[in-house]
Amino acid sequence: MQQLGISQWTVQRWLKGAAVPKPAAAQAIADAVRTAWQPRVQRGVRRADERDGFVLSAGAQFGFASAAGSTDDPRLRLITQRLLGDVAAALYAARDAGASEDVQAAILAASLQDYYFRDGGRRASGLAVELTGIQWADFGVL
Repeated sequence: MQQLGISQWTVQRWLKGAAVPKPAAAQAIADAVRTAWQPRVQRGVRRADERDGFVLSAGAQFGFASAAGSTDDPRLRLITQRLLGDVAAALYAARDAGASEDVQAAILAASLQDYYFRDGGRRASGLAVELTGIQWADFGVL
């Protein structure tokens, strides 16, 4: 914590709940942990995700429009879907390029449109899905 200019006493107070870190301090700690996290472990996780895919469980606002012109107002849906490695690769590439959360959400929306709503091209071919808000998301391994 010395490298961040935070005393051990301050950290102990945070852990005991006697104080709350300021947002800038919390972000600095998160960035330092992310940077120091074992690079070989990170590379292994990324390779596995890009090879095997992952499971996305999410609660989000989804709306859609079909080729026939019918529409559905966005509503909260709880979805759990296996997504392939190409989706993981696209998400990692977007993150590495500094893409915003909205861009990454668009990648997830397009993937869910193809894998969940269109069932890999077996149904609803003209369906266009819009993801307007993510309430929560959990990324898991297969």
